[in-house]
Amino acid sequence: MKYVNKYIMYIMIFILIIFILPAICTKKLAGKVQREEKGKQNEEQTKESKDETIEHDYSKYGTIKLLHKENGQIEEFRIDEYLYGVVSAEMPANYEEEALKAQAVAARTYTIYQILNSKGKHREADICDDSTCCQAWISKEKRMQKWSEEEREKNWNKIVSAVNSTVGKIITYNNEVINAFFHSNSGGKTELASNVWIGGKDFPYLQSVETSGEDGYSQYSSEVTISKTDLLEKLKQEYSDIQIKYEEDECIKILDYTQSGRAKTVKFGNTEIAGTKVRSLLELKSTNFSIKLEGENVIFSVKGYGHGVGMSQTGADSMAKTGSNYEEILKHFYTGVEIMTI
Repeated sequence: MKYVNKYIMYIMIFILIIFILPAICTKKLAGKVQREEKGKQNEEQTKESKDETIEHDYSKYGTIKLLHKENGQIEEFRIDEYLYGVVSAEMPANYEEEALKAQAVAARTYTIYQILNSKGKHREADICDDSTCCQAWISKEKRMQKWSEEEREKNWNKIVSAVNSTVGKIITYNNEVINAFFHSNSGGKTELASNVWIGGKDFPYLQSVETSGEDGYSQYSSEVTISKTDLLEKLKQEYSDIQIKYEEDECIKILDYTQSGRAKTVKFGNTEIAGTKVRSLLELKSTNFSIKLEGENVIFSVKGYGHGVGMSQTGADSMAKTGSNYEEILKHFYTGVEIMTI
């Protein structure tokens, strides 16, 4: 019996050594590997977030002074730190990475163009954060608040990556920095600058180009319905002598169009008004509109969103979805340009 117990003990020790101990060691090793992998992921995420400190020798363009229109204060940033706020304000974070990169390069280019050509426009500042004047900007804190908690870090890191992966890149034409206008949705075709701004210069790199895929975005179409009475009242605020006899045929008519198919001049009764002015007065999303009278209402059916000059953001995202990289996107919307590093 004594010897039997001894043999049983030996067998149990043997089983422990052969089967149980390796399983325990394997589990511990797997746990260690898992912890190391998790640690690496956390380290990479932290590194990605800390990539905001990436430095590039911009020479004289390393920092910019930003005028906050809301309070009149001027704040100084490193240019790429400033661009995190621009890209996150101007383009949705769920757009394709190559579209975000294109936006980062366009915004960097636009910023440097303003530094070179807008002296004194904003007092001691180089640029402002009003999208109707320059380009939009939002602080990291405010941007994060607008995203849901589960997408904040991912979205911010995506924006930072778009800026940092294109660090120093700008768009040039004949070795000069371009005026890199951009907008939300062109409605299928971009516009010439001279058709948007009175006295606007037609830059050779801002030609009218076609863009496919924009109709898949909510910014592509919109509609504004206004009563005939309200329309006349709105127009009278600017044109006191205006008269519209709605019973007459073609009392409201688009007289001519721009090369991209936008309303250039519109007749309202006895008055001709520029399409850009109509857009402003009636708060239409673009000048690419048609007009229909229906009962007591006037209906404006609108294509696109924004002035239509330069890069279409939805167009950029559409191109990225079909495989275009950021350089191809930029060279589509800005004719004859080169992408350079400064």
